[in-house]
Parts: sequence; structure tokens; C-alpha cells
Amino acid sequence: MRFLPRTSRSQEILNLAGPAIAGLLSQTIVSIVDTAMVGRLENAQVSLAAMGLAVLASWAITSFFSSFSTGTHVLVARRHGESKPIEAGEVLNNSLLVSLIVGVIVGAIGYLFSYDVIGFVAKDSAVGRAGAGYMEYRFLGLPFFLFVVSYRGFFFGIGHTKVFMFSAIIFNVSNIVLDYLFIFGALGFPQMGLAGAGLANAVSSVAGWLFFLVVSLFPGYRRVYKYFSHFKLSREVLAQIVRISIPVSLQNILILIGFLLFVAITGIIGTTAQAASQVVIAALFASFMPCFGLGIAAQTLVGQMLGRGHQKRAQLYGFETAKLGTIFTVIVGCIFVVVPDAVLDVITTNAEVLHAARPVLQIAGVAQVFYGGGIILAHALQAGGATVYVMAVEVLTHWIIFLPLTYLFGITLGWGIQGAWMALPIYIVMYTLMNYLKFRSPGWTRFRI
Repeated sequence: MRFLPRTSRSQEILNLAGPAIAGLLSQTIVSIVDTAMVGRLENAQVSLAAMGLAVLASWAITSFFSSFSTGTHVLVARRHGESKPIEAGEVLNNSLLVSLIVGVIVGAIGYLFSYDVIGFVAKDSAVGRAGAGYMEYRFLGLPFFLFVVSYRGFFFGIGHTKVFMFSAIIFNVSNIVLDYLFIFGALGFPQMGLAGAGLANAVSSVAGWLFFLVVSLFPGYRRVYKYFSHFKLSREVLAQIVRISIPVSLQNILILIGFLLFVAITGIIGTTAQAASQVVIAALFASFMPCFGLGIAAQTLVGQMLGRGHQKRAQLYGFETAKLGTIFTVIVGCIFVVVPDAVLDVITTNAEVLHAARPVLQIAGVAQVFYGGGIILAHALQAGGATVYVMAVEVLTHWIIFLPLTYLFGITLGWGIQGAWMALPIYIVMYTLMNYLKFRSPGWTRFRI
């Protein structure tokens, strides 16, 4: 493969990232629709606050294991770059086995202790009760969600991001339809409120898994990668998946617990402030999805280039992808700052929540300008095996900088909800800077995984 000029690199990145972004954006649409439907329930403030805590609490637990996607993705990309398709299929086999074991055990524990988890962080008992029902159903769908995670990592690694896009569309269309049926009790279905959103997610996870299973049986994949005909439990492959994934798991859970604590801190300020934070977080997650799609492309291309022995080219792909992500976040950040109501009106119609969320979204818009490059470079570093470094950066910037400053500005100094959110730009700038400095250094990768 000859060295590509910059325009060709950008096109290759966008060809990979486009379907991934489309799939992730469809997931974001579901998040917005979930929030919008819940925001139109009778007691919107309680339901929105409960949803904010329940979503973050669920993800704080499940994301510890969903990072198996990263381990699968990185290993498959390396084996694909090395032209070893059967070994790539072996990675998928072992990843699916881990997902089965973890999904059943953790799903059962999470279902049984959902109320205890949400009750620990919810100041208002009504918020705790509403959030627990949502969490229970999310945990019932965990085994199927983790199967999707394994398949997703495999298809990302071989560069077939369109498979993920179609699976995400199937998952999310079914989720939106089921949201409407279960949340509001339409067409004779039971009216379940917030718990209905959790049930819709669980059922849709089954649909997403079935799509991946059918595609994996296509001869074009099955004959090349031979995952089912050459199934072999490999301690070495399992150890590699775990070794790559565990730092990412710890990073994910620390981020989500951190945001859970952040939302809990805003709850000290007031229920309206907590609901406003949930609305802004929903908008931010929507805007971040293209950056994660570009991160997937960076992880695939960097991993494949390293598999071919081209470290310099891998680094160029990482920086080019980060540049594209930064262009996007500048555009979206300007929208958040200049016309915040155009974003917020989509999520909620509650006037009190809108009033509190407007200046917060503008602060978040300034912060998000710097986030695209940071998250993409983190993905590139993970492809190079520097997962421990990325985790350490997240721990330092999130727990040593972001959360203490949130409490200091919002509670101690009495600056309220706007003060709490002023900690976000400081955290993101430091996070991006540290990832950039590492990626441009000579020792950014472990060449052999």
C-alpha cells in the first residue's frame, strides 16, 4: 500500500467514519427521543432527574464490560492488518464467550440490586423509585447488548462499519416505536412511564443481536474468518482481550460514575438544576457521537497500519482524524453558544428547565470545541496499546480536576448550576492536551499486541 496524500487519507477516514457516525447518531436520536418523551410525562422534573441518574448508573455498570468491544476491535484490526483472517475470527469467538458469561451474571445482579444503586445517589425518593424500574429492564437486556458489543468490535476491526450502521438503525427504530408504546401505553400496551423506556431498550437489544448473528452467517464472512467452524477457546486471546479492555473498562466506569456524581451534585442545587443538567447532557452526547465515529475510524486505521508495521503512517492517520473531529466540534459549539434554544426546544418544553439549561448549554458549547480532538486521539492511543495511559489521563482530569471544581464552583462558592458547569471546559482542555502530547511522542505505541 503506497503512502496516501492527505486528501486521500481524509477520504479513507470519512468512508470508514461515515457509517459509524450514522449508526451512532441513530443511537443519539433514541437518547433524545427517550428524553423528549419522558420530558412530556405528567411529572417531568422527577422523571427527567430519575432518567439522568438511571441512565448514568446503568452505563456506569454495563460500560465496564462493554469495553470488550475495544479489545475485540483493536485485536481484530491488528490481525486484519497482518493478513491473518482466521486469527481475527478466533478473536470474535472468544469475545462472544466472554459476553455470554458476563452478560448473564452481571445482568442478574444488576436486576436484583437496581433500587439499591439508584437509591444511593438519588436525593429524592420519588426520583429513586422512578429510576429503579428503568434500570431493571436495562439489565435484563444486558447479555444481548454485550453480544452486540462483540460483533461490533469485530466488524469495526475489519473496516466494515456499514454492518454496524444497519444494526444500529434496526435497534433504534424498534426502540423508538417501543418507547412510544410502553412509555405512554399506546395501542393497548401498558402505560409504564420511565420503566417503559428501559423495557424498550432491552427488547431492541435482542433485535440488534439477531441482525448481527444473521450477517455473521453470510458465506462471505463465515468462509473467510471461519469463526464458527474453527471455534477454539484460547487463553492467550482471552488474556489479550482482557488486557486491552480492562483499562478501558475502568476508564468508562470512572467517567460515568463521575458524571453520575456530577448530576448528584447538581441535585444538591435543586431538582430543576438536575433536570436541566440531564437535558444538556443529552444534547452533549448527541453532539459527541460523530467524534466517537471518527474515533472508531482512527482506531481501525491506526490498528491496521500498526499490524502492517507502519507506525509513522498510523500516527498520521490519528492526527488527520483528530483535525476532522475538531472542525466538527467547532461548528456544533458555535450552534450551542449562538442558538441554544434551537437545541433545547427539541428535548423539553418545560419553561423552568429551559431557563436553567440555556446558559449551561452555552458553557458546554465552549467546552465541546476542544473535545473532538481529545477523544479521537484517545481512540488512536488505545489502538496502539496505550490503554493504561488513556485511563490515567481520564482519572486525573475527571476526578482530580473536574469533580472537585464542580463542587467548589457550584456549591462552596454558591455559583449554582452555571458555576458547576464551568468546571467542564477546564477538564476537557486538560484532557485533550495530555492526549495530544502523548500521541506526538515517540513512545506512544506498543507495537506488538
